[in-house]
Amino acid sequence: MVDVAGTELSAADREVLTHPLIGSVILFTRNYRDPAQVAALTAEIRALRSPALLVAVDHEGGRVQRFRPGFTRLPAARTIGRLYDSERRESLELCRLAAWVMATELRAVGVDFSFAPCVDLDYGVNEIIGDRAWSASAEAVGALGVAYAAGMREAGMAATAKHFPGHGAVVADSHVALPIDRRPFADLEQDLRPYRLLIENHLSAVMAAHVVFADVDAKPASLSRRWITDILRGSLGFHGCVFADDLTKAGAAAFGDILQRARLAYGAGCDVLPICNDRAAVLELLDHFKPSVIHPASQARLVRMRGRGEPPVAPGEDPVWRAAVARLAALDAAPPFVLTEGT
Repeated sequence: MVDVAGTELSAADREVLTHPLIGSVILFTRNYRDPAQVAALTAEIRALRSPALLVAVDHEGGRVQRFRPGFTRLPAARTIGRLYDSERRESLELCRLAAWVMATELRAVGVDFSFAPCVDLDYGVNEIIGDRAWSASAEAVGALGVAYAAGMREAGMAATAKHFPGHGAVVADSHVALPIDRRPFADLEQDLRPYRLLIENHLSAVMAAHVVFADVDAKPASLSRRWITDILRGSLGFHGCVFADDLTKAGAAAFGDILQRARLAYGAGCDVLPICNDRAAVLELLDHFKPSVIHPASQARLVRMRGRGEPPVAPGEDPVWRAAVARLAALDAAPPFVLTEGT
């Protein structure tokens, strides 16, 4: 999985995207100007290959929403999660609606899937997760994750839970450092519970974290056969697609050059190796990465990430969409709940 430079494809982009090792493209804010432009860009990407390349984006809501003007402003996960204890049914419905709106709008411009939901627990120590987490409660995160995946599914989009097995309990940000979680494996059960519930409800994909869990493996989960093959696919019974986190992040850089990282991630059992914001690394990999086996099952898992059904032409004209957006706007505008002393 690779990125492209701007709001339309360059000759260099086209050359990279026609390489047989490339299977998908991730878009960023720099690739977006307005809905019409990004729809033209995704159409241009699709026209290059048959079957078409998959198109993805990080579009959770809150701080992580790549497309802004012309798209609904989605609430941060914590905004919905804080309602779970007092208004559980409403919280679950708002979560489903947020996912449905997100997926409907992205499908309308030709995006196959978003890397969502984030099912990390909020331990209150990791700023890069922060309000991207629904709650500190594994029960709440699991239930909200299932509701979110259901909303995406209704809109024809597969869900990708991240960051497996959990990024919330470490202080370091894997964009700039290698986080190490030193808890015993038995103490990770709360982090794994949302994945167990989502897998029981037919989760399509998982993104593995660049976090080392020292009691399990000296390598980060994204590069660890113990985590991906033995635990995720074995113990947890997951049969969907596994994405490594971006292999150019500092959390992976301690484990060799881009070729060594790619070999570790692929050998661990990852189906897709994202290489973002580093075209030189992409070219290095395309020149020298020669997987000995291309697993048919891995290819089939990736095909299931393709958007399903006919994408909506103009979601803004749909009364169901308008009602859902109004409910989300009211939620985001609500004042925070504040405890005051009684008299």
